[in-house]
Order: sequence, then structure tokens, then C-alpha cells
Amino acid sequence: MSVTLHTTLGDIKTGDPTGTGKGGQSIWGDVFPDEIRATHKFHARGVVAMANRAPNTNQSQFFITYSRQPHLDGKYTIFGKVIDGAELGGTLDAMEKVPVDAKHRPLQDIRMQGVTIHANPIAHNAATD
Repeated sequence: MSVTLHTTLGDIKTGDPTGTGKGGQSIWGDVFPDEIRATHKFHARGVVAMANRAPNTNQSQFFITYSRQPHLDGKYTIFGKVIDGAELGGTLDAMEKVPVDAKHRPLQDIRMQGVTIHANPIAHNAATD
């Protein structure tokens, strides 16, 4: 399964199977609570976190940051970090530059086709950041 990236303004938002930014539910069928850790920060490009409407309303949508976003610390559940593609000239650079409409949605579909999950990318990157 692939999902469409539906917003690109300061970060990339995706995880909505309808592609509208309004749909999607969690694997549990309902919202689930935040899992915020004081040690997990929006300190770098490529941080991956759950998107939500308010505290403890996580469903299926998530976002990837284009840059440091310390104002988001403590507000969203961080669960990963982009390792490949975050470098200068990589995938995040290309996605940040795509033309968007007035609602900051890409003019052409961008689809996430797959993801490789490393054992613990947050711990790995904390040691190397």
C-alpha cells in the first residue's frame, strides 16, 4: 500500500489513505494517546511524528520535518527519523521544492511507496547528531 503526501508547508504530512488530509484511522479503530518522551526532540531535519487534532487524538496521519522545530517539542509523539534522503540534495530537499496549491498540497501526487524501519533510528541518530 502507498499513501499520498497531502501537505507540504514546513513539513510533510501523510498517512491519510483518502489523500485529503481529513481521513484515516488508527489500527485500533479509534484515537490513541500521545507517547511523548522528554528526550525526543524536534532538533533536526527529518524527525517523524504523529499528527493530531489535539492531545491524545492520534490516528493514522504523521509528519516529517524539513528543519529543526523546537516549538513542537512535547506536543507530538516522535517515533522515528529519516536516515536516508535527509542529506543535502536528497529526497527531503526534492519534496520541499515541489510546486503546491493554495492549501499547500502538491500539484502532482507524491506517494510514499515503502519504508525501511531500522531497529531504533531515534537511538542511532541521538548518538550521531
